[in-house]
Amino acid sequence: MSDQAQKSRTQFNKLQKRLRRCVGEAIADYNMIEDGDKVMVCLSGGKDSYTMLDILLNLQKTAPVSFELIAVNLDQKQPGFPEHVLPEYLSSIGVPFHIIEHDTYSIVKSIIPEGKTTCSLCSRLRRGTLYGFAREHNITKIALGHHREDIVETFFLNMFYGGKLKAMPPKLLSDDKQNIVIRPLAYCREKDINRFAAFKQFPIIPCNLCGSQENLQRQAMKHMLATWDKQFPGRLETIFAGLQNIAPSQMLDTGLFDFAGLQRDPDFTLARTPSDEPGLDILER
Repeated sequence: MSDQAQKSRTQFNKLQKRLRRCVGEAIADYNMIEDGDKVMVCLSGGKDSYTMLDILLNLQKTAPVSFELIAVNLDQKQPGFPEHVLPEYLSSIGVPFHIIEHDTYSIVKSIIPEGKTTCSLCSRLRRGTLYGFAREHNITKIALGHHREDIVETFFLNMFYGGKLKAMPPKLLSDDKQNIVIRPLAYCREKDINRFAAFKQFPIIPCNLCGSQENLQRQAMKHMLATWDKQFPGRLETIFAGLQNIAPSQMLDTGLFDFAGLQRDPDFTLARTPSDEPGLDILER
């Protein structure tokens, strides 16, 4: 093996270990997978879902709990969709799989005017179809391939365009209480996933319904975060850490904290120094 090949193999091993560690930590932190779970790995044909499946298959061999994996793809009947790619790939690696055929493409095109964003409707139709399949096949967990940047982008999308401090949780109970969604890649960086997918040479299938549309709000968020990451290294990590360290009493949501019920307690004593509350030290003089 040449020096370059050896260096490339070493880099890949480090990358693979990092991704496995991140996925393992996310699973442990949020109790994503439990003993006896039947996990439906939603495979779109993109780099994220391929990476998720690959990492979960490896973790399955060494995990302290026993769980089943089944790869599921929703064939939305997009024109030119290469129907053979996923079955051939999944058969080659010996993974149980199921292809759901549901023409959501025609539904989206018949409802959304040309040039308008299809992502929201497409997402709802996909979700409904996958939830239905999960119920019919006794699936206990539905695994989606969203990564760290997806979560941060969603946070800013909701804040800038929806007026909500709301992101994309690593673990979610569906509104009907029938399905649990997990996001094992929640701690993984997009650039690591990109490199891993390139190393593994997954047979990527592009989507011409949402990701290829220009001027989407999410693309604006992606550009903003990429700029920050370049100009201020570490900022994305800090933002993500902030999403895990929320102080409701320091926000303004009366539904999360009982501001109206706050009462003084004359008998309570708190040992502190003037610097504990910036701006109030003058009152101590």
